[in-house]
Amino acid sequence: MAAPTSQKLGNVLVIGGCGFLGHHIVNLLISSETTTSKVSVLDLHTSRNRRPESDGVAYYNGDITSLDAVVAVFQKVKPDVVIHTASPTLVGGSKELYRKVNVEGTKCVVEACQKTGVKALVYTSSASVVSDNASDLVNADERWPVIDPKKQTEYYSQTKAEAEAIVIEANRTPAKFLTCALRPAGIFGEGDVQLIPPMVKVFHDKKTGFQLGENKNLFDFTYVGNVAHAHLLAASALLQTAAISTPVLDHEKVDGEVFFITNCEPVYFWDFARAVWKAAGSDKGTEHVWEISEDVGSLLGGIMEWGYWFARKQPKLTRRQVRYSCMTRYYDCGKARTRLGYSPVVGLQEGINRAVAWFEEERTREGDKKDQ
Repeated sequence: MAAPTSQKLGNVLVIGGCGFLGHHIVNLLISSETTTSKVSVLDLHTSRNRRPESDGVAYYNGDITSLDAVVAVFQKVKPDVVIHTASPTLVGGSKELYRKVNVEGTKCVVEACQKTGVKALVYTSSASVVSDNASDLVNADERWPVIDPKKQTEYYSQTKAEAEAIVIEANRTPAKFLTCALRPAGIFGEGDVQLIPPMVKVFHDKKTGFQLGENKNLFDFTYVGNVAHAHLLAASALLQTAAISTPVLDHEKVDGEVFFITNCEPVYFWDFARAVWKAAGSDKGTEHVWEISEDVGSLLGGIMEWGYWFARKQPKLTRRQVRYSCMTRYYDCGKARTRLGYSPVVGLQEGINRAVAWFEEERTREGDKKDQ
């Protein structure tokens, strides 16, 4: 999977470059034919997902919520392009952490870019900024409004929306500093910590005979390599815009814009899960599946939330998980196709195969360690 050979990105700094998406972006920068002078990574901790020293990637430990720390790294790296992927995960973070990293951290990143002459900033937002986690999304595009904070039920999504707005508002301030934001949906792949692991666990626990809802809800899942590819396309487009003196037509504009990124293959939610189970070794189809209605699932989730809260444990089923499994949620990537030249380079099934193979290898490796 290679980005177009015409891309010349100069010095690239990937913030969050040791995280799930971030390290895939670094891998793509190193392995593709993209022309870069230097690839650097800024992360809170840089001990995981590191490239071999021979690849020449420079790693810097730093807290993006400290402006002084961020500026110091920028002054060393002198990046032309900054790709900002750093964020706590959707599940497990606190309100304080989401605000500190997503909002305050992004403010520091933007200010550091402005102070040090960065040409282009690509921010990883989220498709969830237009979802209230209750209403269905059918072929949603960038014209759909961001959910008002008073109606947003996921604080993570609220802070991602605020951070996105900060990045977009900074576009052309100063005049030669260009920004855009990408909104990926349902990212999965090698190293994923949220989507594939619990699905694979369900298979190994032999609990694949159940589903929540009727499985009539289309959903977007996006292979991480495609998301990484879109980030490099966006960075290239911003630099190309900066290099021309004539105004860009509205229908071609990239700077100051947001873009949904998906695999362009919406699939029924439980069909995706069964594809994961098949890749893990399941020989079952959809027969003999016990269907739990959304209403019953929500009731069970509420009971578990209450009971596990009382016991101070993490519930195995929540009302949020039930709704997530039953809602329709897919997006239109037409804008990314026409303005960024984006097209998925890895199909959904191939992405599933790659992701599951990676996790099965990790599972085997962990098992071997326990046996030693």
